[in-house]
Amino acid sequence: MKIGQLARRSGVNIDTVRYYEREGLLPKAQRLSSGYRVYDESDVKRLRFVKRAKSLGFTLVEIRELLELSDHRDDDMATLKAVAIEKIADIKAKMAELERIRAALETLAASCPGHGALEQCPILNALAEDDQ
Repeated sequence: MKIGQLARRSGVNIDTVRYYEREGLLPKAQRLSSGYRVYDESDVKRLRFVKRAKSLGFTLVEIRELLELSDHRDDDMATLKAVAIEKIADIKAKMAELERIRAALETLAASCPGHGALEQCPILNALAEDDQ
């Protein structure tokens, strides 16, 4: 199949296919004498894997590691479970940081009367404070 059909079947756009190929997440495609790339069903499966992994928050570096692990199906699954647990810890840390940011913004918004001169705005004043 050609790149357009691969993109449609895997749910990504053509530029993404090319990018993943450049990044080594997708093997270099065979080329016809006309120069067109040719893909097969294994490429569809691999792109769907990458897309699902991205939707779970894995980075491209992490996805590359997952793909390498998936090439060794006879190995013990402990390594893959450790990767998933590490990703969960990363997500929890990001959620905690976002919660801290939300609380800080709520405090700033609550302190602002919403009218008057901007030079008196507690939000702008808090952002302009020196950290010293």
